[in-house]
Amino acid sequence: MKSGQCHENDIAQVVFLCCPSLPKFMGALHPAGALYAQPVNLKQAIDQHRAFRALLQRQGILTLEVSQVLAHDTETSVNARMDLEQLAAQSLCYRAEPECLSRFKALGGEYYISEEYKRLVLEAMSSDQLTDIVKTFPTVTITPSTRDTGVAASYAFQPLTNLVFTRDQQVTTKKGIVLGRPSSVQREHEVNVMEFCFRKLGFKIIDRIPPPAHLEGGDFFPAGDDLCFIGVGLRTDMHAVMYMLEKDLFGTRKVAVVRDEYDHNQDRMHLDCVFNILSDDCVLLLEDMVGANNPIQRLVDEYVKKENGQYVLERSNIEFSDYLRGQGYSIIFVPGKEQLQYGCNVLNLGNKNIVAVHPTTARRIAKAPCFDGNVEYINMSAITAMYGAAHCASQVVYRQHVHDILTDDDDDEAKWVRWQNEICGSPRRRQQVPTALENGCSGCCRHHRND
Repeated sequence: MKSGQCHENDIAQVVFLCCPSLPKFMGALHPAGALYAQPVNLKQAIDQHRAFRALLQRQGILTLEVSQVLAHDTETSVNARMDLEQLAAQSLCYRAEPECLSRFKALGGEYYISEEYKRLVLEAMSSDQLTDIVKTFPTVTITPSTRDTGVAASYAFQPLTNLVFTRDQQVTTKKGIVLGRPSSVQREHEVNVMEFCFRKLGFKIIDRIPPPAHLEGGDFFPAGDDLCFIGVGLRTDMHAVMYMLEKDLFGTRKVAVVRDEYDHNQDRMHLDCVFNILSDDCVLLLEDMVGANNPIQRLVDEYVKKENGQYVLERSNIEFSDYLRGQGYSIIFVPGKEQLQYGCNVLNLGNKNIVAVHPTTARRIAKAPCFDGNVEYINMSAITAMYGAAHCASQVVYRQHVHDILTDDDDDEAKWVRWQNEICGSPRRRQQVPTALENGCSGCCRHHRND
């Protein structure tokens, strides 16, 4: 399947999501330890996430949910089943208490912490059990017992409590998917899970950020063939940016590195917390950080690709709003109070169709003279309690300009067939994407059929 996005305002066609589930229940037991902003109501989070997914589907977007992708084909394909078992085996750890190990061996208990026993256990499990293992990263500690089976177990988990924020494990550039490297130890395994899903469905991965660099997807925005933005600060560092520049992973002529030199605040951890692209020439920006003498200002370094293919730093230390105006953008300023409630964390579905999670910001965008698109408000308060909103909770892995797919001479059916071919390739590949994953995208595509 195709991957890549040239511009944040291009039509979103394939989006990865992850519905809150068992890991969220575990994370809600201690919100701060799970990197959440507030206590979480899991039922509300699930309901709001379902509404978010339904909104995307109504726009004709193919939504792929992580748990469904993990389990896809495992009931009919031995290969798919074995692949999931292998991922679960890497996520499940058996161990014996060190002080009991010699006694454990003397009693012949080594079998119960062996890979052989683990394989036996996993082969008997349902696909849902295996996906729960992948998402909760359990460690089972075995001690000898004089009763019953001769062993006793205790359990510890490292649940992927932030996998719902599918934005951060990778970036999707013009060239394709680049797997990231989160700055928080709690999130490291999430990248492996997303990689598994991408490879399973045939999405091209062009690279993976190596240590010690850190890259998170909330810091990246594509802005056309000529330009993209990458934030550097609390989560993404210059090691990752330089790696991507050296490998030409951005695919644009210019790369604007937006540096957070002075702020480093969790409330503004990613670039998408303070900035967003609404159209080809209109952006959102946190008002409180604007100005050359602002203590939390962002500064831009601009790297330009030369004829030899190498990027060179051409300009540096440009105040962010000045840089945006210089690129021809009109700016809608978001007050700090709204930003703290994720006013900037909107999702552009393409062609100026915006999903906003803060009602006042939604109205602010809709009435701005410089914006002539559509804004839809959705309540995601139970999601924002976990430090994220619409942009954070989605990974657009494929966007395409509508005119690259549709022609005025096509009738409606021809438009739909052309769109399917662009995304999935051959008819055989389309059949491999199950109806359960498409969830309503086999019918009308509103973005295109209304054009």
